[in-house]
Amino acid sequence: MSPSSASSRGAGRPRPAPAPESGPPHRLWSRGFLLFFTARAVAVLGDAMLPVALSAGLLRHGMGAGDIGLAMASFTVCLAGFVVFGGVLSDRFDARRLMVGSDLVRMCTQALVAVLFLTGHVVLWQLCAIGAVNGVAAGLFQPGVASTVPKVARDVQGANGMIRTAESLAMLAGPALAGVLVAVASPGGVFLAHAGTYALSALCLVLLRLPRTPQGPPPAAAGGWAAAYRADLAEGWREFRSRTWMWGVIVLWMVLMITVTGPLVPLTATEIISGHDARTYGLVSSALGAGTAVGGLLALRIRPLHPLRAGALALLGYGLYPASVGAQLTPAAIAVCTAASGAAIGFWGVMWATSVQTQVPGPVRGRVHAYEVAGSLAMMPVGQALAGPAAELLGARTVLVAGGAAALAVSLSLLSVPAIRNLRRAGSRDPSGSRSASGPAAENRV
Repeated sequence: MSPSSASSRGAGRPRPAPAPESGPPHRLWSRGFLLFFTARAVAVLGDAMLPVALSAGLLRHGMGAGDIGLAMASFTVCLAGFVVFGGVLSDRFDARRLMVGSDLVRMCTQALVAVLFLTGHVVLWQLCAIGAVNGVAAGLFQPGVASTVPKVARDVQGANGMIRTAESLAMLAGPALAGVLVAVASPGGVFLAHAGTYALSALCLVLLRLPRTPQGPPPAAAGGWAAAYRADLAEGWREFRSRTWMWGVIVLWMVLMITVTGPLVPLTATEIISGHDARTYGLVSSALGAGTAVGGLLALRIRPLHPLRAGALALLGYGLYPASVGAQLTPAAIAVCTAASGAAIGFWGVMWATSVQTQVPGPVRGRVHAYEVAGSLAMMPVGQALAGPAAELLGARTVLVAGGAAALAVSLSLLSVPAIRNLRRAGSRDPSGSRSASGPAAENRV
């Protein structure tokens, strides 16, 4: 692919990879990493309980796959729409405080949802409105993740692998726990527990101490808040679009969101819960978490020279989950396929997160990560919203099988793009003996 921005960034000269930011000692399990690790693990535990509780709760109130998709889409739309602005705030201000505030907001909103379910006053538009607030809060939170990991751990891939493994184990326990709570109590109890996980995450982040990083110039010196904000957005966009490997992945990821990830939860939840029960869906979802944990553990051990190439190869197995549900396999066979799908996405996730966190300079990392997240999620609400109509038109099982085929096609497309396939691990040496660089000069040279 042509280096569209090489002339504006040094006429194709390699730029050295960003050095690790000052932070804790070389050992992984520093106090800072332990607190951040705990915050992520407990928050994901609550998030993993949410699909089971929401799906089972709405189905109990006479709603269907389309309603589940709309409730989830309200969150995703606001997250994708607001995360770019959150990226600017994350780079300019204290990302940790933004993350704490986001957790506290979501603690309150999930407690409110618990009250709605416990009292039986469940109205779809109210759940969508609360989901929108949660999406805005998540948009403030998410950019801080990319900028925080390199500050709490020198071994960025190792840290991502451990976080991914912990998140996966939370995904393993969360759906099973939610299924049990829904069966013996009610969905409202699950939402109350979810609020508690955000409270604990906020506490860990309050205790976290990060090294100070340079912030942008005062808004008055930059022509006021509006001008400074626009300049920050423009700089983040230039950094994002200059990396062919990054926007290339995001374009393909949009296809995956529409065809696979968006419809996945509404359609698999409806098919499994209707054909079996909520507990079976919880166990199948736990298999996804177990597989993702395996993928994270593999990423701790495997340090490929071309991380996105290795991740795309692993991603070939992602479509097994929707395809197995669509093919009406037995619950045991679905669980096995789901575990393999989880391992695929778990390994890819570590390779991708590490590439973003090590190839992008710290001062713009929040904004670039925000553009990446926004692009990744932009089409997910479309897939969620279309899940119900597509299932009515073609049949849910047909849509799920087609999603499995689409996942395979996206993985092969990732491998077909040279800038993605040939991106070298930051700090590695290329055949000429020089260290690999980040930025467009490097990615278009390989």
